[in-house]
Amino acid sequence: MTSEVIGAHREMSYKDVARLLDRYRISGLPVVDDDDKVVGVISETDLLRLQAARPGRGGVLRRRRRTACGTTAARTRGARATTVEQLMSTPAITVHPEQRVADAARVMERHRVERLPVVDEEDRLIGIATRRDLLRVFLRTDEEIRREVTDDVLVHALSLPPHAVTVSVGDGVVTLEGQLQHRSQIPEAIRLTWRVDGVVGVMSALTFRVDDTRPAERHAAQLTDPRWMAGH
Repeated sequence: MTSEVIGAHREMSYKDVARLLDRYRISGLPVVDDDDKVVGVISETDLLRLQAARPGRGGVLRRRRRTACGTTAARTRGARATTVEQLMSTPAITVHPEQRVADAARVMERHRVERLPVVDEEDRLIGIATRRDLLRVFLRTDEEIRREVTDDVLVHALSLPPHAVTVSVGDGVVTLEGQLQHRSQIPEAIRLTWRVDGVVGVMSALTFRVDDTRPAERHAAQLTDPRWMAGH
């Protein structure tokens, strides 16, 4: 996310918003209240709708026809708007900083938005994520991805020895090679590797010593597992 956020307040005029958009060369702004809580979003699209709703030459006749069809009540209200609060889209679609990039991308696609305000537990604005920000994960180097898979997934999450699995990465495709103690660890290793930002594919050449997915062998594996023995 981008932590330096240009925001708007509800009482700000639409002309001030237009100036901010132009000055910072951005297409939208989160709208916050006096406690920095996000209450909406205003974008170039909202300003263009305002301009389109206002009568120009022949505009009054066109607006009356649309009102007769029941399609312009909101547009008529928009034509009278003078502040951000009257124009903004609400409620705002937001994300939290710990959410995965892939999840944020799905939210953007589902709601057809180009930016997501990032908020803390109290809905206060702490940053913003744009489509361009999310695309940056694909610029991660293969070495960065390899290091995260090794350290965070294999050693930290799965408690494997550092050299139990060989990790190689090429253009974002991760290859896992090695032998794990239990068969059930293989799908978990693959699943967690997929969750690393920048990974575009996972190839597994992992093998196992004990097939703990079978009842008899699962029981035998538990008897030799120090974590299970410690609990009994």
